[in-house]
Amino acid sequence: MSDYQVAQLGALDEWRDFVGGFRPETTKAGRRVVDHELPLRWIGMTANAMAPGEEAGYWHAHSRDEELYVFLAGRGQMALDDEVVDVGPGTTVRVGTGVRRTWRCAPDGAELLRWLCIRAGPNELTRVADDATPDRESPMPW
Repeated sequence: MSDYQVAQLGALDEWRDFVGGFRPETTKAGRRVVDHELPLRWIGMTANAMAPGEEAGYWHAHSRDEELYVFLAGRGQMALDDEVVDVGPGTTVRVGTGVRRTWRCAPDGAELLRWLCIRAGPNELTRVADDATPDRESPMPW
């Protein structure tokens, strides 16, 4: 028997209909935690769709896992420690451990910002990204 599983994420224009998160306080429309649907052990992935002007609303950093953000559609920004970078289709951003990050869809954008966030680390992943430190007190950089 082969070891594989298939999940359908649907078309990009359907991603906003997903509602998900790792914790109740981070659950929102437009987030799908794919590793809750597939038996992933070493890599995790979320599929995301954010409306124009919407932002994460908090910062976070990981102590063990690194993340790779792959932007597929729309325009937005990511804040990485003290820098803000513009993101759009084709932008990939690798974020190492200890780097604080947050993101938003461009307020004047004409479409949803859609991206995949892939995370991996040196250990088998847990169902909840337990190495993340959320920071809800720091102001947003925009």
